[in-house]
Amino acid sequence: MVKNYWLIKSEPDVWSIEQQKKMGSKGAAWDGVRNYQAAKNLKSMRKGDQCFFYHSNIGKEIVGIVEVIKEYYLDKTDKSCRFVAVTVKFLKKLDKPVTLELIKKNKDLSHLSLIKQSRLSVMPIDSKSWKILNKMGKI
Repeated sequence: MVKNYWLIKSEPDVWSIEQQKKMGSKGAAWDGVRNYQAAKNLKSMRKGDQCFFYHSNIGKEIVGIVEVIKEYYLDKTDKSCRFVAVTVKFLKKLDKPVTLELIKKNKDLSHLSLIKQSRLSVMPIDSKSWKILNKMGKI
């Protein structure tokens, strides 16, 4: 059962939804997060939580959904041993990507960190907004 919802960002030329899909059921580490607030959000993720997969910089749109399959652990890419990663697996691509432009136009989504803290790479999504964004993505 899903406990919480999140949005995680990746530049598609670094890690795309297609690369995530190719990882199959074993998933992939969501690592490289070096912002303390985003890292705190990673630590709050629980197995079974679902996340929107957002392509940042190129596209600026929600393109799919992934699921947390392993809760936080030390990020192997962090030499300082201060930051964490989680493992996520691909669930689905959205039939219709939801662009940042469309999200900004929806007054019911104006409170989202995606708009208010645009540089944050891992953020919570409330269940009402999750439903709205799924509808926008034709899920």
